[in-house]
Amino acid sequence: MISRKKSDQLFETAKTIFPGGVNSPVRAFKSVEGSPLFIAKGDGCHIWDEDGNQFVDFCCSWGPLILGHNHPKVREAIVNTVGNGTSFGAPTKLENELGQLILSNNRFIEKIRFVSSGTEAVMSAIRLARGYTKRDKIVKFDGCYHGHADSLLISRIWFSTFWNFLISSVPEAFSKETIVIPLNDEKAVLDVVKIILIKIACMIIEPIPANNGLLLQQKNTLNFSESLF
Repeated sequence: MISRKKSDQLFETAKTIFPGGVNSPVRAFKSVEGSPLFIAKGDGCHIWDEDGNQFVDFCCSWGPLILGHNHPKVREAIVNTVGNGTSFGAPTKLENELGQLILSNNRFIEKIRFVSSGTEAVMSAIRLARGYTKRDKIVKFDGCYHGHADSLLISRIWFSTFWNFLISSVPEAFSKETIVIPLNDEKAVLDVVKIILIKIACMIIEPIPANNGLLLQQKNTLNFSESLF
């Protein structure tokens, strides 16, 4: 049995600072019991908690750490850049370089905009869809997570006390603009499109919903949904 004494103590302190003791529901350990681990450091594919326990990190900060923790070249680039300052609130040359790198590797993207979170990115995408189509309705799939925007916190398969609170706080007027249909169901997609296509601004989907334990979908269902628009 590994020791979690320091993590437990830190969590007790965190609960006096943050609601639920964490800054994101996915960092809570309620569904797997116990207190969340407080991480002290990472290197390569491993992380260490404040009690000195070593783990293989399969999460990788929810995706961004494709080169692992503390990669020498990444660390060197960060240190060199921070030497010039941390934040300016203005355009930079590096911003251009990053944007060009992303565009050159994604032939389906013409232009991009950097935002602060996934929630903000999805909100912007939906706003663009509504502005372009002059329609209000959006279609999402049960179990898919797209951020904390009111119109997206509608009917999820995976719940916690925190999520139930968030969902219950969404005004009914917002929820009426979001149509939720079953995941991986071609007939449900076709039915909703037949009925209210002229009112749908966009259909949003998480190809592999991860918060529920990796819900794999049939590729033909994804292609079918895309072809309708």
